[in-house]
Amino acid sequence: MSLPQQDALLQTDFSDLELYASGKVRDLYRVDNERLLFVATDRISAFDYVLGSGIPNKGRVLTQLSLFWFDFLQDIVANHLVTADLDRYPRHLRKYQDQLRGRSMLVVHADMAPVECVVRGYISGSAWKEYQQSGAVCGIALPKGLRESDKLPDPIFTPATKASSGHDENIPFSEMKKIVGATVSEQLRDLSLRLYRKAADYAAARGILIADTKFEFGCTAAGLVLADEVLTPDSSRFWNAETYAPGRGQDSYDKQYVRDYLEKIRWNKQPPAPALPPDVVENTSAKYLEAFRRLTGRELQTRAA
Repeated sequence: MSLPQQDALLQTDFSDLELYASGKVRDLYRVDNERLLFVATDRISAFDYVLGSGIPNKGRVLTQLSLFWFDFLQDIVANHLVTADLDRYPRHLRKYQDQLRGRSMLVVHADMAPVECVVRGYISGSAWKEYQQSGAVCGIALPKGLRESDKLPDPIFTPATKASSGHDENIPFSEMKKIVGATVSEQLRDLSLRLYRKAADYAAARGILIADTKFEFGCTAAGLVLADEVLTPDSSRFWNAETYAPGRGQDSYDKQYVRDYLEKIRWNKQPPAPALPPDVVENTSAKYLEAFRRLTGRELQTRAA
């Protein structure tokens, strides 16, 4: 079942709120000294640029799927969520409820670790390219003869940093230890692998293979927390288990569909970023929604009950 087509939200408009940060997809507003308001727009980025078209309901999928995973994984690690219930938001935020409903959450302000915690259960993307060149990924030697999209013998932890260009740069674990320290690095690695294994087992039972994903962590007064988005089609490769076949790229529920289109039209990956044709927008939205339904077993919240 598809949702009624809605306009994509590309920009938030909260004139009396302090904008704390604006990313490719999310706008963050300062609520007070301890809390931030996360709002996921329907912007979509590819190859480090925000495209000229939004994907309707994408921000709601990212938010509501993250909320699902926060709850599912809280026995492993705490998270930064305060609430996503508009009735529990500070009163001055409620006048923006039409923009906030289903796509926002109130979170504790965390001091974020400057490393992305990537876990790979299958070999694809940049890891596949690196393996073809060296037989290893982030300094981790892998078995010979792997094919594209093969399942790895065990999930591997391959951290990444953000370079000034905006590209994620894979780094060896030894480099991560130099950035955040050995003790914290080992803690984040072990947590990431535990989170991935629990989520991947759950998703596989629902027909989705989590090929890889990235987690982000921060520190609050209460300690280490899982933060930002979690196991969404933006931060993960979700594959259709029914059509999975090693030796090629896979049918996915993430934005790889958009990347494939941009490769097809031979965009030079320089600004201005192109707009997407209506069929690509519609199909991408449908993929995000299907991932949400499969993983949560429920329909997306798009308006007041």
